Amino acid sequence: MNMMTSLDLAPHLAAAPQKVSMDEVSQKTLDLARNAEKNAYTIQKITSQMTMLALNAKIESAKAGPYGRGFAVVADEVRAVGEEINGIAKGLEDNLSNELSVLRNLVAEMERSATGERVVDLAYNAIDVFDRNLYERTCDVRWWATDSSFVDCLTNPTQERAAHASKRLGVILDAYNIYLDIWVCDLDGRIVANGRPDNYSVTGASVRDMPWFANSLRLATGDDYVADEVVVSRLLKGQQTLTYATLIRENGDAHGKPIGIMATCFDWASQARSVVQGVRLDQRMIDAGVRVLILDRNNRVIASSDEEGILLETFPLRRNPAQTAGYYVENHQIIGFHDTPGFETYPGLGWKGVVIQNSMTR
Repeated sequence: MNMMTSLDLAPHLAAAPQKVSMDEVSQKTLDLARNAEKNAYTIQKITSQMTMLALNAKIESAKAGPYGRGFAVVADEVRAVGEEINGIAKGLEDNLSNELSVLRNLVAEMERSATGERVVDLAYNAIDVFDRNLYERTCDVRWWATDSSFVDCLTNPTQERAAHASKRLGVILDAYNIYLDIWVCDLDGRIVANGRPDNYSVTGASVRDMPWFANSLRLATGDDYVADEVVVSRLLKGQQTLTYATLIRENGDAHGKPIGIMATCFDWASQARSVVQGVRLDQRMIDAGVRVLILDRNNRVIASSDEEGILLETFPLRRNPAQTAGYYVENHQIIGFHDTPGFETYPGLGWKGVVIQNSMTR
C-alpha cells in the first residue's frame, strides 16, 4: 500500500486544448453578419444614386421638350431597374438577417452545450479524485486495526502498552500527514491512545456520542468499516475532519471478538481544499469565473474552491431523482454536476461534484 502525504490530483484534470474555440466561431459569425450588412448597404446606396440620376435625367428631358422624350424613357427604365435592385437588396438583407439570427442562436446553443459538457466532466473529475483517495483511507483503517501494538493495548491494558500504542500511532502519522490524529478506543468509547498527544490531549475522552462509534459496534467483520460525515470536531480544536472507523479484534483476526475501535481523523479542510482549488481550468473558464464544490448526500457544501459556505451552505441543486450527471442554466450560470461513482470496493458516500461557471459577457 502506498503511503500518501497529500491527495493526488488525477492527470485527467488538465484542461484539454480546443482546436477551434467557441469564441472563434462566434466571431466569424459576427464578421459574416457585418459583411452582409455592409454589402446590402452598398447596393442600396448605388440604387439610391441611380434613382437620383434617373430623376435628374427626367427633369432635364422635360426642359428639352419633345426632343427629350427618348431620354425620359431611358430615365424611367433606369429608375425602374434601380427600384428593382433596391427591392432585391432589401430582400437579401432581410433573408440574411433571419439566417444569421438562426446561425447565432445555433452557435450560442453549441457554446452552452460544450461548456455544459466541460463543467460536468470537471465535476466528475473532482469527485473521482475524492473517491480514489478515500478508498485508500478505508484500507488504512482496516490495515492498522490489525497491528499487534493496538491489539495488546486493549487485550491487556496498561500505561506502558498505551504509551507504546501512542508512539506507534505517531510513527504512522509521521508518514501519513493527511490525518489530524488516530485514536484507539475501548468498547466503552474511551480513547486509550492517540498519535499526537502533544497536539490533542484526548486520552481518556469519551467518543460514545459520536455516530461513527455506535455504527462501528455493529460491524460484522474486520473487512467492514464506517465513515462519518464531515464535521467540526470538538476534540480536535474545532478542525474539520472526516472519520473512518473499524473494530479492533482479538489477535487482529478479521472474525475475532471485538475488543475496541480504531478511528482515523482525516484532515478534511486542507486536503479538500487541495482538490477543489487544484482543478485545472482553461483561461476562458477562469475569465468567466468558476466555483468548484463538493456536496454531501444532503447537498451540504463540504468543500468549495472559494472557501465560502463550507459546512454552512446547502446548495439548491436541480435534478431529476434518477439523474446522476448533467448540467443546466440558471441565473446566467451553467451548473454541472456528477454523483460519486465510487472506486473499487468503495461505493462512495452519496456525494456530488459540482462546477458552476458564470456566463461569458460579449
